[in-house]
Amino acid sequence: MKKKIKRVFLTGLAVVIPAGLTLYILSFIINVMDNLLQVIPSDYQPDNLFGVHIPGLGAIVTVLIIFICGLVTTSYLGTRIVGFGERLVGKIPFVRSIYRAIKRIADSLLMDKAQSFKKVVMVEYPRRGVYSIGFVTGTPNGEIQNFIGQKGPCVGVFMPLALTPTTGFFIMVPRDELIELFMTVEEAFTLIISAGIVTPTNHQLTGCENTALAAK
Repeated sequence: MKKKIKRVFLTGLAVVIPAGLTLYILSFIINVMDNLLQVIPSDYQPDNLFGVHIPGLGAIVTVLIIFICGLVTTSYLGTRIVGFGERLVGKIPFVRSIYRAIKRIADSLLMDKAQSFKKVVMVEYPRRGVYSIGFVTGTPNGEIQNFIGQKGPCVGVFMPLALTPTTGFFIMVPRDELIELFMTVEEAFTLIISAGIVTPTNHQLTGCENTALAAK
């Protein structure tokens, strides 16, 4: 009886924890977006106009603002305005460094068609004989490639930490030392976040893929 009760309780936890955490994160994000409406003058805030708080209204307004900004930016006039604003920011010391760094990261993740964070690889890290999972971020250029190029073209790889994958290490590895995996980015993140407790689907390799891996 104790084993049955324990099994039922653990089954309930397996259902409640993912659903509860998902709802909590969504609720947190919606609340943050709702708080953005506080920048509106008090007399014109939706809560005061309608006399009732409407959950999620901030999220709807945020999405609309982003969409409108996209429409304006893609127009000729909007492009000129954005260009003028960027030139203005570019004249402000320190601020321009932060803005340019964030803009390049955003452009790479949202606009670029490269393979940034779209390819999962395995690297011998932090030492030979020990393997870690990482994500290809791009190919370094300029002097970095010249220094490391003696061992062949190098690739930038982000090595996330287990349990806290938002932090990690950035390393540059010769391309021929990378082991490309067929698992998806979502499966790799799940494996890392769970510290190996949740394993990804066992991908069945074709004959050509096995030959390619053997060659590596």
